[in-house]
Amino acid sequence: MGFRALLTDRDDAGKVSSAVTEIDEARLPEGNVTIDIDWAGLNYKDGLCLTGGGGLVRNYPHVAGVDFAGTVRDSADDRYAVGQKVVLTGWRVGEVQWGGFAERARVNADWLVPLPGGLSTRDAMVVGTAGLTAMLSINRLEAAGLTPASGEVLVTGAAGGVGSIATALLAKLGYTVAALSGRPQHAEALTALGAASIVDRNEFLAQPDKPLESARWAAAIDCVGGKVLGKLLKQVKYDGAVAALGNAAGIGLETNVLPFILRGVTLIGIDSVMQPFDTRIAAWQRIAETFDIAAYGDLVREIGLEELLAAADQILAGEIKGRVLVRPR
Repeated sequence: MGFRALLTDRDDAGKVSSAVTEIDEARLPEGNVTIDIDWAGLNYKDGLCLTGGGGLVRNYPHVAGVDFAGTVRDSADDRYAVGQKVVLTGWRVGEVQWGGFAERARVNADWLVPLPGGLSTRDAMVVGTAGLTAMLSINRLEAAGLTPASGEVLVTGAAGGVGSIATALLAKLGYTVAALSGRPQHAEALTALGAASIVDRNEFLAQPDKPLESARWAAAIDCVGGKVLGKLLKQVKYDGAVAALGNAAGIGLETNVLPFILRGVTLIGIDSVMQPFDTRIAAWQRIAETFDIAAYGDLVREIGLEELLAAADQILAGEIKGRVLVRPR
């Protein structure tokens, strides 16, 4: 039985191209659970995979899509039953393994998470890898001592998928959020999500650069890396922490040891790809209890498989706000 997928291939000259293709189910990779995909998400990594960037895809032809949610079609694992709703993020699905830009997927049961009560498969992809990463960041910051009474929390890249959901989650949990963005046209949307103040990225970077700057932030969730991360580290209050999870502004880190040895600042790395099952379950359950899907509605756009290539170019160019959902069927 066939299904539709956005199949990405590379020719002998190294040119990468993609087209919506009918694929026989026998071509699905090995795995013990087959999923009928309801929704997938578009992430920065997907943009790289669809354009051949970053060297993420090693074997072609390939189906990208690093996260998806759907219904179990067939299962050889006792943990999952036919008809059960599940979500998948990480484990290099969509990079090394075939991913969610298709009507069907076959995966290892260990990579799946049962959908928490109260979340539909669409809700799960509004959250997606972005929301999971945001919640993992908040959980780690709180484990390092952050509470709403600690002071302002800065979220960088706040108009993007992770940043916007982090802003909404923090605000719902009672934190005072400052949202940093290079796209002032999204200030109103970020305020609606709960941001108490908006920080213009250009103005932030234009401030005089000192080895140690005035302490302002109790903590930060950094989605962009590069110069922004280097600068904000110098502005974190004593015993504060920064969760670093993105590199849209570059992989370099321009800083010095003073924030660490004079203010005791902690830099926490956040990886959502290889997180253990129990950590995922806890994060998804807290998302289900906290995240206001309806309030996030204006930051969600739905597209089909045929529209993915244009959207991939947009996300790589930093032109996407919020989340883009992909409906394969």
